[in-house]
Amino acid sequence: MPKSKRLMELMMTVNRKRRFKVQELADEFGVSKRTILRDLQELSELGVPLYSEPGPHGGYQVVRERVLPPIAFTEEEAVAMFFAVHALRHYSSLPFETESASALQKFYLHMPGDVRDRIDSMKNRVDFITPTRRSEAPCLGLILEAAVRQKVLAVVYQSKEGEECRRIQPVCLYAHNGFWYCNAYCFLRQGYRVFRCDRIREAAYDTSGTEPLELGDIRLSRRETAEPREPVRLRAELTRFGVQRCEAELWLAPMLEVRGDGSGRIDRDVPRGEIPFLADFFIGLGNDGMVEEPSALKETIRARLSELLNRYCS
Repeated sequence: MPKSKRLMELMMTVNRKRRFKVQELADEFGVSKRTILRDLQELSELGVPLYSEPGPHGGYQVVRERVLPPIAFTEEEAVAMFFAVHALRHYSSLPFETESASALQKFYLHMPGDVRDRIDSMKNRVDFITPTRRSEAPCLGLILEAAVRQKVLAVVYQSKEGEECRRIQPVCLYAHNGFWYCNAYCFLRQGYRVFRCDRIREAAYDTSGTEPLELGDIRLSRRETAEPREPVRLRAELTRFGVQRCEAELWLAPMLEVRGDGSGRIDRDVPRGEIPFLADFFIGLGNDGMVEEPSALKETIRARLSELLNRYCS
């Protein structure tokens, strides 16, 4: 086997094993222990973080994070990967913020000069606009890890009622309109809830002994929703432009019934506690949305409009 190919396969092997002995590798690759030791020295010089332990029960292990083997990208693939990471820069918080910046820097610095020139020109022609939010979400990495490992977190959450201590089991993370959201099972409410991640002030793995649920069949594509508390029936008519504005709202889009001409209707139970929020939303729709019920929502809209009228007529 050519040395270059052996080094490549050796890199993948040690990454897979994480802990190994020289004799094991020598037997696997059909070479001497001295040859493997030289190869390991070369891998170490290339940046593979190896650690050796002396003694009869010692050996080698890969420390810290594993290093992936070199991957050949075409020019178009490299540019696409660069912009995939570049698109995230408007978010003030990311699950892998440091790693994303490092990956972007590596892609850029190791590209040929003409490819870098092409990227520089494209950066002035294309962008991925996301509202820049001042609120940071410092617990994103831990939340994502808990979702992947199906672990329970003890969190301090800033809700409308103030700071609350909750035990949650994250299901998934998603970003929308500059904010990060976590869909999770809440053990306090005994149901699925959506938490804004910038309102999670503190998070740590739960030590109270709460058993995690089996949520392996739940995926991002089918986020679980909770039954509304104190439900009231929301019925509203929407023009075509009203439908388009509602489609941009993740919480509202599943409620829409769209007709062939583009107009639509909402006929769904919503929590009574959301009436003030819904009043502001439908006021913003203007003539493109007409609430039929509940009466409490219509009364709240009238009260808000009366306050606005008094403010600007006084």
